[in-house]
Amino acid sequence: VQLQAFGGGLVQAGGSLRLSCAVPGRTFNLYVMGWFRQAPGQEPEFVAAIIKSGVSTDYSDSVKGRFTLSRDNAKNTVYLQMNTLKPEDTAVYYCAARNPRWITFRRERNDYDYWGQGTQVTVSS
Repeated sequence: VQLQAFGGGLVQAGGSLRLSCAVPGRTFNLYVMGWFRQAPGQEPEFVAAIIKSGVSTDYSDSVKGRFTLSRDNAKNTVYLQMNTLKPEDTAVYYCAARNPRWITFRRERNDYDYWGQGTQVTVSS
């Protein structure tokens, strides 16, 4: 399963970015989707996840209220809208998908079976 993440870039603190992750050629609504990020010298951390239908989401405390995860199953794409960005949001962001047999979102990396290539987000102060 190939995941294609894009939309990263350089933005000033307080600004916004939208990340996208596409899963071309697949029945997209079979997959619970998640985003993780890894800052230099730090362990990867969970950011957000969304169930197959898109009606329920989960966010880490560090991004809750600022980030919004959504999906368009007709376009095989999830979107991570990131608002009020902070320098501590600087990281490589990875999208991930769970095996289709799972229906719940999870916060552990090991619970995700397929990964995108990562996209860099840099927030300047």
